[in-house]
Amino acid sequence: MKSRPLTLVQDDLVEYDKAMARMAELVEQRQRDERPDTLWLLSHPQVYTVGRRTPHEHLPDPAHHIPVVETTRGGQLTYHGPGQLVGYLIVKLGAGEGVVDYIREVEFRLIEALGRLGVQAERRDTPPGAELLTGVWTSATGRKIVSIGMRQSRGVTSHGFALNVDGDLEPWQWAVACGLPEVDMTSVRRESGAGTMELVRSVVADAFEAAL
Repeated sequence: MKSRPLTLVQDDLVEYDKAMARMAELVEQRQRDERPDTLWLLSHPQVYTVGRRTPHEHLPDPAHHIPVVETTRGGQLTYHGPGQLVGYLIVKLGAGEGVVDYIREVEFRLIEALGRLGVQAERRDTPPGAELLTGVWTSATGRKIVSIGMRQSRGVTSHGFALNVDGDLEPWQWAVACGLPEVDMTSVRRESGAGTMELVRSVVADAFEAAL
């Protein structure tokens, strides 16, 4: 895997709509070469985000009062909430490099980070005709620990990954996550019994060669 240093931006809890507006600004700046490749680490208040192909029957029961927002990334329904580390990647792709190629790199970098946190993990290939298995899964328990959904515009990526660290996992059970009815979502804390947001942020930033 080639070296790809990133500039690191960090925030704590940012409302999803405000984050999307800021991300759009970062993408435009990168398209104009006004900023370097960037990793933005943050978390969101509770929200479900859905892709344009998400079936209505996969949506959560509105009785839980968690907002559902349509997003421009690829993929299906994802949950965000406190205790989850979100990473938005604003990266200019190289010649002949597509967003799927970069998603593979993101998977491998997160597998490396999780290994350093004591969680052995792996990526999965998608069988023909099946729902996409983009993301990262635990090797020992077969649970999904990272969701990934990205897009590119004029050669620059946006959106990114959501890594469950130590938050409440129950909201994942109130909807169909990632288009996979049987998926068991997990977290660093569930798998290892340890792991703080501060530690995970540091390890993930290092795995992406990201520095302030």
